Amino acid sequence: MARRRPGPPGMDDFFSGFDDLFRRVFEDLEGFEFPGGAGKEPVVYGVNVRISPEGRPVVSQFGNVEKGRVRGEREPLVDVIEEKDVLRIVVELPGVEKEEIRLDASPQQLRVEVADPRHRFSKAVGLPVRVDEKSAKATYKNGILEVVFKRAEPAGEKPGGKIKVE
Repeated sequence: MARRRPGPPGMDDFFSGFDDLFRRVFEDLEGFEFPGGAGKEPVVYGVNVRISPEGRPVVSQFGNVEKGRVRGEREPLVDVIEEKDVLRIVVELPGVEKEEIRLDASPQQLRVEVADPRHRFSKAVGLPVRVDEKSAKATYKNGILEVVFKRAEPAGEKPGGKIKVE
């Protein structure tokens, strides 16, 4: 892998983790035999790089390649967005009918599965904060699934209530 030239001041810190990231990705794919021919599962592999609130790169993988082999289902691209009162999970599920999507939630995880034999997806998404799984609202449009949860009350803390003065 070629070495990068020095960039503008301050940018070297920002990009310092990318060399190691790409080295690991290529090591994972080293020796992998990509299948081909009719009737073979297509190979889908990619990485999503975003910047955390702390300013560090956060890398997640997606696709159907795992440890040098092609899995039967793909891992979809997922974005987890923390907002003040809610947690929003956005999942890319191209070519899927809404009736084929199965969602299971717990306070700390969302599991997304698609049972369509032509488009199989599976992903367990660890949630960064506890959520009220009963508050979930899910919408699906144009291949994009969006699930919104209300944040759970911290353990031991209950919201205040009105007190009637007699």
